[in-house]
Amino acid sequence: MRIPAHSVCTAIRDDIVSGVYERGSRLTEELLARRYGVSRVPVREALRTLESEGFVVTRRHAGACVAEPTEQEAADLLEVRMLLEPLGAARAAQRRTDAHLKVLRGLVRLGQERARRGEGEDLRSLGGWFHETLAQASGSPGLIALLTQLRHKTAWMYAVEQPVRPADSWAEHGAIVDAVARGDAERARALTAQHAERAAAAHRLRRPDRPGRRASAGSRVSTSQPGVNIASARH
Repeated sequence: MRIPAHSVCTAIRDDIVSGVYERGSRLTEELLARRYGVSRVPVREALRTLESEGFVVTRRHAGACVAEPTEQEAADLLEVRMLLEPLGAARAAQRRTDAHLKVLRGLVRLGQERARRGEGEDLRSLGGWFHETLAQASGSPGLIALLTQLRHKTAWMYAVEQPVRPADSWAEHGAIVDAVARGDAERARALTAQHAERAAAAHRLRRPDRPGRRASAGSRVSTSQPGVNIASARH
């Protein structure tokens, strides 16, 4: 069975974001193909896609390597996300479906419940699902793709501190959903802009990895790790 390139791309991107591959490390087609249990063809296509997204760069005499974004690039990225998320919320107020609204309301209820219990890790996941669903509700494929890429890249470049008062953060999510439900695009935009600004203050730039801490696809990655083969994984 031929594994589609987008599945390989997702697997490599996830490993870059999670720090499996340190910044600047080589990404050789042969070792990546072995690691994910695929041929070199989808790996090559995936690396081209990841280069267009800014996760990978091609260097003379070295080939594909994990990119090494500067602090200014990271700051610019966060600013762009803060500009686009309110636009997505405004579009969602105009284009959301009942299904989108049901999921958003369900996530807010779960978030508020987890916040009361102090379950921080669950809140992180729920927050990601909330913003992903809000973007999907915009009904704009181009905007959805941009916001998805921005979420991946900010997760790669920044560590996010949990809010001191998570219940307040989920109250903001609830207010955004209320505006979306009423079709009030300007209020949805304004509330999301305020929320994004407060959330940005909790972002802390990740520092370069310490030597020997991460694995490199060019040297230290095991090609026989259990569970890595994406032919049988959910990617």
